[in-house]
Parts: sequence; C-alpha cells; structure tokens
Amino acid sequence: MLFDTAKYYDLSGKTAIVTGGATGLGLAITKCLAGAGAKVAVIGSSPYEKAESALSPLGNAVRYYRHDLTKTGETPAVISRIADDLGRLDILVSNAGNHCKKSLEEMTVEDYESVLKLHLSGGFAAAKAAVPYMKQAGGGRILFMASMTSYIGQPYVAGYASAKAGILGLVHTLTAELAPFNITVNAIAPGWIDTPMFHKATDNDPPRLAKILGRIPAGRVGDPMDIGLCAAFLCSDAASYISGSCIPVDGGALIGF
Repeated sequence: MLFDTAKYYDLSGKTAIVTGGATGLGLAITKCLAGAGAKVAVIGSSPYEKAESALSPLGNAVRYYRHDLTKTGETPAVISRIADDLGRLDILVSNAGNHCKKSLEEMTVEDYESVLKLHLSGGFAAAKAAVPYMKQAGGGRILFMASMTSYIGQPYVAGYASAKAGILGLVHTLTAELAPFNITVNAIAPGWIDTPMFHKATDNDPPRLAKILGRIPAGRVGDPMDIGLCAAFLCSDAASYISGSCIPVDGGALIGF
C-alpha cells in the first residue's frame, strides 16, 4: 500500500490567522492556506471594501478583520474574537509590510520605533495572544516573515532590518518555550519577489534590477505563490518536526556570488 503523503499537507479542519493577508505576499499565503483546506481569518488595516475585493474570490473560507497591529493593547481582543468566530485556532502567520526606506540621516527615532512596533512588537503581541488557543487545540503553528535583511546588509532600511533580525531571535526563543506544547515556530525569509513593491523599486532603475538578478543563481525573481506554498508546508503536519528554522525562499540569493 502506498504511503498517504497527501494527508500530511491537508489543512482541512484547521483555522488560521494571516496578518497582512489581503495584499502582496500575505495574500498569496492566504490563498495557499485556504486552498489546502484551512479556514483563514485575515487581519489588516485596509478598509473593508478594499480587502474584500481581494479576498472575495476565495469565498467563505476567508474572513477579514480590520485591526492596526501597532495597537498591541487591542490585539488580544481581536485574536479572541477570531477564535470564537472560527471555533479554534491552529495557525498564526505574522506578516507585515512597511519598509520605511530612509537613510540614517533622514530616519528619525520615531520612524525607527514605528517599524519595530509593527513588525516585531506587533508580531509578538499576536503570537502571545494566539498561543493559549493553540494549547487548547493540542498544538499549533506560528510562522513569521523574516527577510533577506535578517542576514545581509542593505542600505536605508535600518528599522526594517533590525526588526527582521529580531524575528530570528523571537523564533528561537519561542521554539524553546513552546515545543513541549506541540507548537512549532518558524520563519520564511523571502528573496526578491514579483510584487508591486518590487516593480516600484526596479522598473525605473535598470542598473539596480541587473544587480539583483546578478545575485540570484536562479536568474529570476520569485512568484508570490512560492512564499505561499512554503507557508502552507510549514503550517502542515508534514512539517511537524521543523521548528526554530528560517527558510530562505530566494532562488539561492543568499549564497549567490
């Protein structure tokens, strides 16, 4: 009899939260989790009308909750509402945008702290609020979005790079704390991905695009669904023995010459 591999990737009966899940990489993650059978609650700061236009093609598998993740004091109530609405909570994907691209001279301390609050403090607050529900469910998956800047130096993103490097420390610590409860904690470090943000940065800058492509052994930028599919894997039973890891999805860019 053949081994039933497919069942380990099936998320039917699971419920997930994806922050920033209505746009960009977050939307790709939402699509992949829902496509694997999960019910997905998307948290975002966009108006309902804008978010619903992106999420409505996914049908009843996805619900949208408007919340500013920098308002960390309000996050537990939002997580509690989602857990009540969906009946349980198995998966949290902490994803956020906002680079605040400024030089050291231009960036204020307030700019720096605002980026840390969104990416690092906001992600921590969501995880802290979600963990009790995962314990009740007998286990869970927490997935953070790291970055190439978790590993390499890029100019003009001091706040973003600090936050994304901090994500790695958070992944390691939470893994050590939560492993006894069957909760895995991992991260994805996306490389250069074909998103509107990427095009905004490169469409009018051919030298920069050439430099980026020259660093990627695969010779191309990634598709958002590359991130979504990796997220679905890490949130599945197929990845039950993977925790404390950060997987670069970058076409080899981190080791590119």
